[in-house]
Formats: sequence, structure tokens, C-alpha cells
Amino acid sequence: MKRGRVLVKAINTKNLSSRTSLPQSQEAVSMERYSYNPRLKWNQQVEDYFNKAYGLEAFSRISKALTRPSCYSCIRVNTLRTTTEAVIEKILEIQREKRLNDNSKNTNKNEDAKVDTSENVNGFVSETSPVSKCHIPGLDYVVFIKGSGPHDIQYDIQHDRPPKEIIVSRKCAEAVLRGAQVYIPGILACSAHVEKGDVVAVSVGVEQPIRDGEWAIKITRGIVLQGQKSDPQYLERDGLYIGQGITNLSRAGIFRDLSGLGVDMTDRVFQLTSFNDVLKGDIFLQNLPSIITAHVLDPQPEEIILDMCAAPGGKTTAIASLMKDKGQVIAVDRSHNKVLEIHNLAAELGLKSIKGYKLDALKSVNTIALPGSDEISIPDDEKVEKGQYKSQHELRKHNRRMKNGCGRNQATGGRVDKCEGFSPNSFDRVLLDAPCSALGLRPRLFAAEETVESLRKHGKYQKRMFDQAVQLVRPGGVLVYSTCTINPGENEAVVRYALDTYKFLSLAQQHPRIGGPGLLGHYESSDGYFEEWLRPGEEDLVQRFDPSGPHDTIGFFIAKFNVGPKDP
Repeated sequence: MKRGRVLVKAINTKNLSSRTSLPQSQEAVSMERYSYNPRLKWNQQVEDYFNKAYGLEAFSRISKALTRPSCYSCIRVNTLRTTTEAVIEKILEIQREKRLNDNSKNTNKNEDAKVDTSENVNGFVSETSPVSKCHIPGLDYVVFIKGSGPHDIQYDIQHDRPPKEIIVSRKCAEAVLRGAQVYIPGILACSAHVEKGDVVAVSVGVEQPIRDGEWAIKITRGIVLQGQKSDPQYLERDGLYIGQGITNLSRAGIFRDLSGLGVDMTDRVFQLTSFNDVLKGDIFLQNLPSIITAHVLDPQPEEIILDMCAAPGGKTTAIASLMKDKGQVIAVDRSHNKVLEIHNLAAELGLKSIKGYKLDALKSVNTIALPGSDEISIPDDEKVEKGQYKSQHELRKHNRRMKNGCGRNQATGGRVDKCEGFSPNSFDRVLLDAPCSALGLRPRLFAAEETVESLRKHGKYQKRMFDQAVQLVRPGGVLVYSTCTINPGENEAVVRYALDTYKFLSLAQQHPRIGGPGLLGHYESSDGYFEEWLRPGEEDLVQRFDPSGPHDTIGFFIAKFNVGPKDP
């Protein structure tokens, strides 16, 4: 894949004899500056650790891939409401209407640079059709929408005047690279005399070192850009231009308003379809490895499934769909608002088998409420929450609510049920999609916030959650562990811990399998820290998704365990 370059535009004048262009050396400098060629920053010790785990060349490829989005979008069709074929036809119609709308606006699109994405996705995306059905067995409800990039962007660079521009935050830029627009809260700085309707170049302000290993953006919001080296992060923004667009407000309006569209992106380094509010209820935008994780769990109708760290609900709803919405999918998260997100997504997709609870995953097991019981006890309005005594006051309050209806604070959508945990061996299958360092998500323009100490803490935290998860799966059941990180300390090292600690666990074959093998061996640091990964014969029983690999996915890891008879 080639990197995004810039096409230098000559001064626009009617007098052709007075037309000037940039000197060749200056043009080369401009092409280097006004391009997209980021270098991901890592903590040095973390970079050394990954270099030892993957090798210098392989980690260099991974690091570069993380700075770019996948060149396709992946959506999961809600087959309980519609069909894959119907969704494909609707998306094609939406794309036709968008092209007509873009043409009517007469926007200055650059069509010179086209990149064949088929080599990046290994045949997943059709070379001839922009929208295609997934050919992986069992995943015919998955649709790929072809994107492209990096593209050459034609910025208005003239010999005595740089283009008008804005600087956006790193998180805003990462969203724009995935197809989003530039919204006001993400804008940090802007050129002087920018009016509504002006064309502006969009660059990124990435965190810079300040002291003692700390990082900050170091850009005062609202500062005026002069197009000179005195501008904030002038040199640091070389190769960090993500496209250009048309301002929706003047400079004054951008920094006066608190929300709303700031810049309508008309030329992007990466062209990816946005699915914001598109076909709501019929589709769900989801990364391919996340969809595969639900398949690997292999949920069956009428089973009782636990999703331990469920928010925002993508895998939860995928599990319920695979069960044909028959059975129980218990989704827990420790955040009130995140549980609401799960409820809202389930309602949007029309799924009724999902029940969300507020619960810390580290407190998932309740051995006091029903000792020795193998039956799940789910709290609801009619039952006592596990481990809690419902007072007469609570009973009277419940009866009044049943008689008079919900008050404003108890209205549907604003309240979630709490849970005090579940009895051991309560679930047929458990998914532990553990909170992690998220170092596999892409595009990513900054990674130096993670240190070796923080990565080790992630691994310890995940082992504690695994200790809870393994108690909740009944003998004969299945436990799936997944993360969205490239860190072997949160992946293979956790698998090693699980197999060494719980002898009744065994790694199971995964279907479908498109990810690569896990990492063998171990790591030992100069401070005496030791970390063992997989042993020979185990590497092909896990799936590791390499962001620089042929499938062009995020970095991801999946391990599936069969649960044998437990010790009495």
C-alpha cells in the first residue's frame, strides 16, 4: 500500500504568463509535509518488549498497519428482521444516491490515486463489487463494503501562502480516518479569517512528551494558525494531514459553539463508508474478529449464556442472534450507562433474550446466596436480588409502582438492575471479552501512554476476571476468552495461566478459523520479570489476528476452552 501524497496546485490566475509554481525542492518539501505518513510512538521499553516478541521486521509492519484503518467496512446483518441480499441492495442504492449528491455539489474530488484493496483482505472483499457477501462458511450474514486509500489529496498550496487549515485532536482524527466527519469538540486550532464554506486542510495534533514519561497535546484550544513554524506542533504535524473539507461555521462560530458539525470532509486520505443512522435495526457495524468470537462460542438455542464484560453489546447481540433469540443471554457491565447501551442496542435489533445487569466482573461469583446450587438465579422485579434482602419498604415501593406505573426516575431506558453475582456452574457458556490495553484497535496514532508496568497490570487484572469466569461455567460447558490487543502478556500469557491453574480446562478447536497461530516461548526482562506463552501444539488452537496480515483486520486474540469435570 502506498502512502498518501499531495498534489501541488499552481496559483489560480487568468494571466497564464504570470502563473507561478513551487520550486522543485520546495515542492518536494510540501509533498512530504502535506501527506499522511505517521509513525506510531511507543514507550521505549514497550517497543523493546514487542520487538522481542514479534521480531523487529514483523513489529515494524504491525506498528505501521495500526496507523491505518482497514480498507473495508464489515457489517453484521440482523437476519431476524431482514436478509443479506436485501441489505446489500439497500446499501448499493444508498451509495448510488450519495454519488449523485456528491456530483451535484461539484466538490473537488481527486480520483487520480486508486488502491486495489483486494490484496489487503485476501479475497474477503470482491474486486468487482463495492458491496459483497462474506464467503467464510457460516458467515453469509456478514457483508463487506469496499473502501480505498491512501489517496492523493490536492491541497491548495501556493508559493507565498500555505492553505487554510485546522488542527483536530488525535481521537477526532482516528474517527475521521474511519469515515466520520469533524465535529466541533474535536477542533483544537484554526487559521485566521476562516469563514463558513472555506476549504481547509485537516491535520492532527498528537500527544508530545512533557515530563517524567507523561504526554500531552500542548495545544491551547482556539489558537490562531499562521502557517508558519511558530504554529503549535508545526514540525510534528509533518505527514499528519488526513484530508480536507468545507467549514460549516466561521472560525468564531467553531470556538463559540459547543457541539455540531465543524467541517464536512470532502477529500479523505481513506475513503470508508459511514453507517451512522443507516439501516438502524437491520445492520450492526462490527469488526470481523468480534463476529468470529461469537461464532467460536457456538451458542445454542435455549442455553443460558453469560457475557461478562458486555458493553457496548456487539458480541452480546451477535450471540443472541445466533441463538435465534431463544434462551437467555445475560450481559453484565459495571457501568450504569454502558448497561443502558446494551439495553438500547438489544431493543434496536429487536432481541428479547438479552438481560443486562450492573455488575463488576471481578465480583461475578456469589457463593453465599445459593451454596451448592447448579441453577442460575436471575434477579428481576419479582425476585430478591441475589445476596440481598428485600425489605418491607422495598416491597411496598414495588407494589405502588405496579399499581401506579413507573415514575419519571424509573422510566424504561433510565434505570438498570443491579446484580450481586451468580452461583458457580450457572452457565452453559461464558464469554470473557476482557477489558485490555486495546493496542490492536486501528487506526491508532498514539500508543506511548502504555508502559511495561501498565501492560503487566492489565494481565493481572484479566487473570482475576478469568478466575471468576471459570467458576461460572458448568462442567461440559465452554469458556471463550478474547481481547483486542497485540500484547502477548494479555493473550498467550493468560492462556498459559489458565491451563496451568485449572487442569480441567483444555484448548478447543475453533470454527471458523481465519486467524493465525499464537506465540510460542517466553519472555524474560532484565528486572527478572518472566512471562511464559504457549507451548508446542497449542499455537494452532488459538486465533491471533495480525493487523498487518492478509485479512486487514484489527489486532485481536481468541482462545476457546472446553470445561471438563471439576474437582469436588
